[in-house]
Amino acid sequence: MRPVIGVCGVPSIASWGFWTQPAVLVAETYLTAVRDAGGLAIIVPPTATAEADARRLLPMVDGVLLVGGSDVSPRLYGRPASERTEETDHRRDEFELHVASLALRSDLPVLGICRGLQILNVATGGTLHQHLLDEKFAEHRPVPGRLDASTTHGIEVESRSLLGDLGLAGLREVNSHHHQGVAELGRGGRVIARSVPDGVVEAVEWTGSRFALGVQWHPEDPVTSELFTGLIRAAAGSVPGHSNIHRRNR
Repeated sequence: MRPVIGVCGVPSIASWGFWTQPAVLVAETYLTAVRDAGGLAIIVPPTATAEADARRLLPMVDGVLLVGGSDVSPRLYGRPASERTEETDHRRDEFELHVASLALRSDLPVLGICRGLQILNVATGGTLHQHLLDEKFAEHRPVPGRLDASTTHGIEVESRSLLGDLGLAGLREVNSHHHQGVAELGRGGRVIARSVPDGVVEAVEWTGSRFALGVQWHPEDPVTSELFTGLIRAAAGSVPGHSNIHRRNR
């Protein structure tokens, strides 16, 4: 059986056919990456009853994927919004924070991408830089709306790390699309990659978990298959005894 991966969806307005309506979206690149790694992706919409629904959801999946998107609201880590803070979504923030917190407490495999890393960090008590340029870091969103050669930069990955175990240690080229980043690290987090040469946090693992990883770049486009394979393998490892985790959360 393929592990089921809950992919947190993004509220938006979408147009199709004759319709323009509120919708919940996930870029197909994320879904394809999960499928090609051997998982079964299901899109999970954020809800107004975030905590209760997150508790109901997690026993139904074998892993979680937190995707990229808009800014995380600074009020969630006790900071006033600066003039640089961009679009936020209260419902999405609250839902994903509960999903991330419960996944970590339940030792459910979780991968956070871009905003997903930031959600994991805030969920564990960390904070964010609201605009990297204001903090004297480099521009990590040189071409808004694009993920191609113009958005790539170097990172250095710790060899003794989850990324190292996946064969991604050393100097790598990745593509970024973010203007916020990790400031104070959340509880249990360990920085395992930084950008070159400015030192922005590019990856964090949460120690004590089977697979809890956040990356600040976009490994879904072009796909870095090792990351998704790692998530799926961790999720697959929980399938035979997953009922134990389920019982613990009921």
